[in-house]
Amino acid sequence: MEKKTRKIAVVIPKYGLTGGAEGFVAELSGRLSKDERYDVHVLANRWARESEGVSFHRVPILPFPKFLTTISFAFFARQQLQELSFDLIHAHDRIFEADLFTMHGIPHRIWVREVRRKKRPSLFDRGTQWVEKKLVFNERCRLFHAVSSLTREKFLQEYSWIDPDRVRVIHPGVDSSRFRKYEREICRLEIRKQFNIHESDRVILFASMNFDIRGLDHLIKGLAKLRTMRPGNDVKLLVVGKGDRKKYSALALALGLGENVIFAGVADRETLDKIYLASDIFSILSEFDTFSITTLEAMAASLPVLISSNVGAKDLIEDGINGFVIKNHGKPDDVANRIGRMLDDSVRSKMAEEAIKTAELQSWSKATRKFKELYEELLGNHIGQKS
Repeated sequence: MEKKTRKIAVVIPKYGLTGGAEGFVAELSGRLSKDERYDVHVLANRWARESEGVSFHRVPILPFPKFLTTISFAFFARQQLQELSFDLIHAHDRIFEADLFTMHGIPHRIWVREVRRKKRPSLFDRGTQWVEKKLVFNERCRLFHAVSSLTREKFLQEYSWIDPDRVRVIHPGVDSSRFRKYEREICRLEIRKQFNIHESDRVILFASMNFDIRGLDHLIKGLAKLRTMRPGNDVKLLVVGKGDRKKYSALALALGLGENVIFAGVADRETLDKIYLASDIFSILSEFDTFSITTLEAMAASLPVLISSNVGAKDLIEDGINGFVIKNHGKPDDVANRIGRMLDDSVRSKMAEEAIKTAELQSWSKATRKFKELYEELLGNHIGQKS
């Protein structure tokens, strides 16, 4: 076997655990490790599984006091990076030095001010911002990867002096074939029986681990408006994930939707895939979301989607063709109108066909190929150099 000639460091606090970034890194690293040009090493504090062909190194974190979390990970990562010596460092979180920085989030100062709407940053926020600036201003960091155009826009808003050509957009990939091992009709029967949903009901799926930021309240209010436009009890909202269930149950009850909003809790990968196939429409009306891998997964499961203009996955949506993008998080009338259009069987069927066509163009093979091009671009200018 030909010896791998480039030693690659992939740095992220959590690898392969629940979360879009963690899953993204695990999928990408596993695929990159199959290329004989790369010897892939993951530096992380925690990992759920080990990918074949990838070496793992544990990086300590000081969890208390909280403001040291980001700083300590960056500090200990730097120590290991220097000791192990790499040809290329690919950071998926804020550390002190890297060749390539993937932004799964937006600049922390903008996140605090515009998304969390905090008037004053905490010590944790200040520490995170400090590490981020150390990385962005480091001369070694030559390229930046954004998971969406929205993420790129926010990054350049914060760091306007950076040449826009250095910030490349590569969307996450999805494996559409994973849904083909299931029979859709069997999944519909199984999941609907589990949650007491009638076969003739139309199911809108919402999936997130953060109900507040992902706009569950806007979706419930839109569904309530739809009820006035379309009397009946045949539209159900299936909520998958983790959040303040009591708060949103109370909202649904107050709006007369007590039986229409069903909370499924956290689902494992296999169950979530079956839930996608058992649903009719996917919607997430986020206050802000750098991409939303669940949107792409829903499209791969042949679901038309309704998302807010604050979701990075809007890059993939042709309005009215494979889904709808609604301004900001949408007024209830606007949300109800879009859902109402998708409840038409012929409209939904055509949009579903277009959704899966879009998803199939976003394969992991395509995404991996683009990352290899970035790596080769960087390595071509770093031959013989070590960290």
